[in-house]
Amino acid sequence: MHNGNSVAIEDLVKRFGDFVAVDHISLETRRGEIFGFLGPNGAGKSTTIRMLCGLLTPTSGRAIVAGYDVSREPEAVRQNIGYMSQKFSLYNDLKVIENIRLFAGLYGVPSDALKQRIEWVLEMANLKGQENLIVGTLPGGWKQRLALGCAVLHKPPILFLDEPTSGVDPISRRRFWDLIHAMGSEGVTVFVTTHYMEEAEYCNRLALIFRGKMVALGTPTELKQKSMKGELLLVECEPLGPAVEALQSAPNVLDAAVFGNALHLVVRNADSAIPEVKQYLADHQIALQRIEKIRPTLEDVFVSLTTEHDRGKEQKAS
Repeated sequence: MHNGNSVAIEDLVKRFGDFVAVDHISLETRRGEIFGFLGPNGAGKSTTIRMLCGLLTPTSGRAIVAGYDVSREPEAVRQNIGYMSQKFSLYNDLKVIENIRLFAGLYGVPSDALKQRIEWVLEMANLKGQENLIVGTLPGGWKQRLALGCAVLHKPPILFLDEPTSGVDPISRRRFWDLIHAMGSEGVTVFVTTHYMEEAEYCNRLALIFRGKMVALGTPTELKQKSMKGELLLVECEPLGPAVEALQSAPNVLDAAVFGNALHLVVRNADSAIPEVKQYLADHQIALQRIEKIRPTLEDVFVSLTTEHDRGKEQKAS
């Protein structure tokens, strides 16, 4: 439980008045693991991260980060972690080098290590020769790498990244993930929140968070294999609106949702469902272009789990 490189959470709860933002979350990370918190905006991801960083006090439950209890020793927690939020913590009116020096001071980087750490950050962020640029003038991807560099100047064993790639172009996002993987391979435990499904694929393990609750936990592959209640069909047909409505009540169709310009159907058995769906669409005067069995994406898993979660609630209420 008290491993210096890990995060252990037991029954963590955060309430704001009557609103439960984080609802009894429990999990444990391993050293060097890239652990993802995936969920829509407002799911409780950032609130959880702020508690783990010692910035918010939990209402109940406990969390041990780098061997310290976040409720009792928030200051010790803050000294042993790196934290980067979606709002970029950099000072826009200062130069690149001034930002690095400022954060080195805040994190108490020893003066004999300072020169080497500054070199390391410039190298990592690919900003060598750009030290005197004003941060506010940098492109998003550069800023993001610099913010990451500043967050890890003191070489913390655990790094928290809260929606670090929102608003950054896909190429910069890919490069940023290469940096995260490099850190993981050096033994740094990285905790990252995201609502980008394709980004979640880069994590070693994921917790899917929905309305403050953890609805699933596992590797991306495990989640795709285990969490779908049935098999998945891709259906291209016209018109989409009436098709999705009709298929919601078709026999043996567990769920139907629009994905781009096609439909994804969750069915009990793909082989027997294909002829049934073809017939059903023909009976409803809907023109079918293509129907085939496909492998679920994380997005399919998420939609399936969250609709199930909501259904369970509705059943309890009724």
